[in-house]
Amino acid sequence: MINRETIDKIMETARIEEVVGDFVNLKKRGTSLIGNCPFHGEKTPSFHVSVSKGIYKCFGCGKGGDSVRFVMEHEKYSYPEALKFLAQKYNIEVEETVETVQDVEAQNARESLYIVSQFAANYFEDQLWNSAEGKAIGLSYFKERGFREDIIKKFNLGYSPDVWDALIQDAIKSKHAEEYLEKTGLAIRNDKAKLYDRFRGRVMFPIHNFTGRIIGFGGRTLKTDKNVPKYVNSPESDIYHKSSVLYGLFHAKKAIRDTDNCYLVEGYADVLSVHQANIENVVASSGTSLTIEQIRLIGRFTQNVTILYDGDAAGIKASLRGLDMILEEGLNVKVVSFPAGDDPDSYMHKVGAGAFKVYIEENRQDFILYKANILLAEAGKDPIKRAGIIRDIVESIAKIPDHIKASVFIRECSRLLEVEERILVSELNTMRAAKLRKGSSTNARQAQQQDLPPENLFADEVQLVAIETTANDALQEQEIVRLLLTFGHELVSWDKIDNMYIGSFIMQNLTDVTFENELCKKIIDHYRTEIENGQLPTTNHFIKSEDRDIADLAITLSSTPYTLSENWYNKHNIYVRDETVNLKATILGGLYHLKKRKVDKILLDLLKEIKMENDAINQEILMQRYAFIKNVEKEISRFLGSVIVK
Repeated sequence: MINRETIDKIMETARIEEVVGDFVNLKKRGTSLIGNCPFHGEKTPSFHVSVSKGIYKCFGCGKGGDSVRFVMEHEKYSYPEALKFLAQKYNIEVEETVETVQDVEAQNARESLYIVSQFAANYFEDQLWNSAEGKAIGLSYFKERGFREDIIKKFNLGYSPDVWDALIQDAIKSKHAEEYLEKTGLAIRNDKAKLYDRFRGRVMFPIHNFTGRIIGFGGRTLKTDKNVPKYVNSPESDIYHKSSVLYGLFHAKKAIRDTDNCYLVEGYADVLSVHQANIENVVASSGTSLTIEQIRLIGRFTQNVTILYDGDAAGIKASLRGLDMILEEGLNVKVVSFPAGDDPDSYMHKVGAGAFKVYIEENRQDFILYKANILLAEAGKDPIKRAGIIRDIVESIAKIPDHIKASVFIRECSRLLEVEERILVSELNTMRAAKLRKGSSTNARQAQQQDLPPENLFADEVQLVAIETTANDALQEQEIVRLLLTFGHELVSWDKIDNMYIGSFIMQNLTDVTFENELCKKIIDHYRTEIENGQLPTTNHFIKSEDRDIADLAITLSSTPYTLSENWYNKHNIYVRDETVNLKATILGGLYHLKKRKVDKILLDLLKEIKMENDAINQEILMQRYAFIKNVEKEISRFLGSVIVK
């Protein structure tokens, strides 16, 4: 277990913008940093980072927390694992107390997969550089392909000996369990329960995760036997999910952010070659079809993707069909096609790094126009084929969520396809309408499958009306909690109040108020207890609460997706009042709005009692009480400037 002093040091040192910035491309907006949320797919950024408060909050999916919570959520780490990750990032020595065997086993189950993967990567790399077989076969192969030693070392390339269990034997000698060799896919157990190396006799490409840890491998055979698969990849495991990984992203993420562009290639060797041309913002889908998860991964760093195709016509056509997904995710797509017979790897080595970079810059085309040119060249003058191609291209444009961008492509394609713009627009609208109808029918079908009547599709709206009163009470209670968290440490002097903390002032004015929202009540009760113990709790006190619900509410109330533009005043001379300008009005307004809600509820309950009471004397007592409470309501309303309708 990590001791308290180390935890405090990690928490004090970790910078939320640096921790999150390693995983998300953040841009400044007002006092916040924003980016696409890494926890759910989105095209419009709703993920906010507050540097001053040290927290993140997504207003799309609701996730939020501090640096530790972010690492836990993103990397699926336990609390101790996240702390160790941050400690390593900031070069903080971790001091631990003795843990139980059960604690160690629970924490190390997933960690063991990382450890054995790193061991294998080190083993393969050592074999490449230091064994006779590795140097003669593996290293010679890489050098014959034209890869420099610095590139080979940068990507931790290696070699797996052509022996049935060389890695297994070495791993067992180093006290690694066979269980983890199997779970990572490094070893396979045959029908006779005998373990053997999956990658024997292959050059090795380790696959790194977002943070640089080894999670899997790609192995290429150097044999000419057609019965032996050219590439073998690690199977899915608890730490390796092929559809969510891009080869080279760990080495490319900074360059992608800096250049605001990501080059996408097909294979491992393509990534190495492009890096060797001093272009580092390049990743590969590792031979698999491009997935939505991979596209969204790119979208967290840039909205611009440039596809580097090889010159194979069949391959280009197959790839075109999959790239519509990138358009649907709102990314800008450009394409560079290499001469027939060349891919990025072969072309870079053929012309050299300088000419390679120039070629990319000069041959970049928008995906839609590139697709139109490719398909039109194939169709020739055949009118039937041309009609099909026009629909195909408009279908791609229909997937672009940005209507302005789509209209620009419609205009360009009208010229290129020699078709009137209004015809293309009509086809585009037809396709969009069909998509909307399909979406609506899907929702209705889902409702029918769940035995829901059609009107239940609007159940949320009905429920909103039904619980309006309760929701308003909860909002007023949350507003008081927000004021406590935001201004509780402010010292004020109002009228007869001299040098009093707002937190104490608010709590004194809540003695006659009962909170109905359980979560708000928890925070208020805890706040009151802390004050009674001579402490004034901070926002971070609640953000770092072990009660996750309290922490989430504190983060939500401390965050806002809105930032007031300076242009309101600078350009339009419109002054928008800041709630801090008159804190007294802000705090009293919050308190009196809450009390008015409570008083209104008391009045409503009293009216019900009066109507149900049959005894005249009791009814008179209730009427007197009603009149007294009504006067209280009028005083509150007078302060708030409300008009009471009689």
